[in-house]
Amino acid sequence: MRGAVPGHNGGVPLDWSRYWHSADRPLEAMHAHFERHVYHRHSHESYSFGVTESGAQAFTCRGEAYTSATGMVMAFNPDDPHDGHAGDELGFTYRMVHIGPDLVGDVLADVAGRPNGLPLFADPVIEDPLIARNLRALHAALLGGAPALRRDELLTATVAAVSRRATRSVPRPRTPRDAARVADVARRLIHDADLEDVTADDLAAATGRTRYAVYRAFRSAYGMAPSDYQRQLRLRAARRMIAQGRPLSDIAARTGFADQAHLTRWFGRYYGITPGGYRLAVSG
Repeated sequence: MRGAVPGHNGGVPLDWSRYWHSADRPLEAMHAHFERHVYHRHSHESYSFGVTESGAQAFTCRGEAYTSATGMVMAFNPDDPHDGHAGDELGFTYRMVHIGPDLVGDVLADVAGRPNGLPLFADPVIEDPLIARNLRALHAALLGGAPALRRDELLTATVAAVSRRATRSVPRPRTPRDAARVADVARRLIHDADLEDVTADDLAAATGRTRYAVYRAFRSAYGMAPSDYQRQLRLRAARRMIAQGRPLSDIAARTGFADQAHLTRWFGRYYGITPGGYRLAVSG
């Protein structure tokens, strides 16, 4: 259930990552050190909570620039678009846990004794030593093969702590009604097309707006261009196919990438691990 992707320069590791994947729940964890790796703008279907162990990671999220330095916590809502790179030449080491929204909701309902709404994290960088300690403990238990009961206890403690201490009652910004409609129609068309190509003209025809109007509305609503959103859907599909054990060359062709190398390049830019490393992580 672990995968590792080292990088080397004269025998000295530069970039490396380890990945853990739960076989039965929407729960994943990553431990990595990056000096040269640059994350392309992307988002996750899950909540993503991380703690920077050393160095500093610089990124943009929701139109603002942030830096997570040693000891700081990162909190991303599902579908929060963000990128990431080292803040200086020394790089950074961090631990990240991805938790599906349904699992977060189940944990919070269990804590409250009743169904609860999902949390919204207004600040992607948080200075909170308690949350950082909880995240480190949960991450170590996941990658270290701790017993299921221990993992469950730490998961509950972490989700409860971060939701209690780091959320705000701040609604997401609303886009004008027509722009929101245009973005939603375009998004549904991209989803309905599955992995087939969609053109800017297709989106314009479906929404009744110009190509540029669709582009602006989509970026305003979802934080990325329609083409980036489509690529992200294709990479998510590729992840599922990799977990099913399908050949990488077939996956590349099925998901609209030019070849296996093209898939590998984009997969690494989004997830910080190669397709082969991810396969190793999910097949153990």
